[in-house]
Amino acid sequence: MDTQGIGRRVAYWRERRRLTQANFGALMGQSRRWVQDFEAGQRQANPKISIVHRATAVLQVPLEALLYDTPGRDCVDAIELDAIRTVLQRYDVITGTADGDDAEPLPVVTLWNRLVHARSAFEAGSYASLGTAVPQLLIDTNRAAARHDGDDRLGAFRVLTMALNLAESASIKFGSPELAVHSGSRAVAAAERSGDPVMMGLAACHLSDAMTHHGQAPAATAFAVAAAGRLASDLAAAGPDGLAVLGTLYLKAAMAQAGAAQCAPDTRAATAVPVHLDQADDYAAQLGDDDGAPAPFGARTWTSFGATNVGLYRVAASVQLSEGEDAVTVAAEIPAAARAALPRERRAHHLVDLARAYQQVGRRETAVDTLLEAEREAKEEVLCRPRTKQLVDDLRLLGVGGAERRLQALASRCGLAE
Repeated sequence: MDTQGIGRRVAYWRERRRLTQANFGALMGQSRRWVQDFEAGQRQANPKISIVHRATAVLQVPLEALLYDTPGRDCVDAIELDAIRTVLQRYDVITGTADGDDAEPLPVVTLWNRLVHARSAFEAGSYASLGTAVPQLLIDTNRAAARHDGDDRLGAFRVLTMALNLAESASIKFGSPELAVHSGSRAVAAAERSGDPVMMGLAACHLSDAMTHHGQAPAATAFAVAAAGRLASDLAAAGPDGLAVLGTLYLKAAMAQAGAAQCAPDTRAATAVPVHLDQADDYAAQLGDDDGAPAPFGARTWTSFGATNVGLYRVAASVQLSEGEDAVTVAAEIPAAARAALPRERRAHHLVDLARAYQQVGRRETAVDTLLEAEREAKEEVLCRPRTKQLVDDLRLLGVGGAERRLQALASRCGLAE
């Protein structure tokens, strides 16, 4: 038994579960000083197994999580996804009314800064913090939207929209499409109350994506296209942010169409994919060079929209349609410098798509090397996501020649059984 690290791991999971040392001690039937000593390694020479088992029950983790540095430790887990779900099911959040907390609502600028911090972690591929940051952000922002007046109220609804969008993104990453649809639907409602067409468009992008992952691809396409049609003039008038959102809506429509064609082979669905991608390209052309200077926290930045991202979506859509050779060809045409300018999460996501393309065309050793490159970019994108683990499993079944050892080591880091 690795007794030396138990206290360190207890401290890690206690903080992940948002428990103070005093709270954890009370649940363990111990004092705060006892917890301090335990986490500092002063009570670990021969810890009673009953103590360790009690800690696993309090922290809601398997025994292995306290005995070893387990694979996937930095992933959002089921407990944290449930925390997001629980918040979304609260009466005040569902109705948009004030809760019973007498505390003054936080200023919009404070909420916005917290949102930017959480979103920055997401874009860097550091997903574990989202499970603790997002639920409290949703509660605080909903309270602000219910209690503020005037412009502050509209600003709070904008932050609430983006926080719900972030919850949707996290749910997609960790294989909970039902929760993603739930979050996305709430985001659409909050965006409407903000009166901001850019927020409305962003929320529509996220809900369309969630619907696609939930097996509702035809409806997702219709929703994205309808939103683009309804908001087109207002978004065009909103400048670069509005154009970025319009373009992203057509990217989401393209992926939904590709999903529809994959689930139920339909020539019409497949032929519509390049049409929507071309529509997105038109908006990217209007925006101009990707090397422009978008507002640091604007929609153009948060969508990563531009010619480069349209290229990445062309790769992803080709993979979805099992057209691996096309995906590899398109990927080779994307300038390395332009790809490097994207957020880590986006780069890693693209590399996983490209690895699947290599698998489709039989270049399985290259697929493994591409996954390892993605892991270097943002390890959680590879080690935590169900879709990536499925690709690793597929490659193990197919065989990867000289990359076998590298693949098995990756599978171990993903927590996949041999």
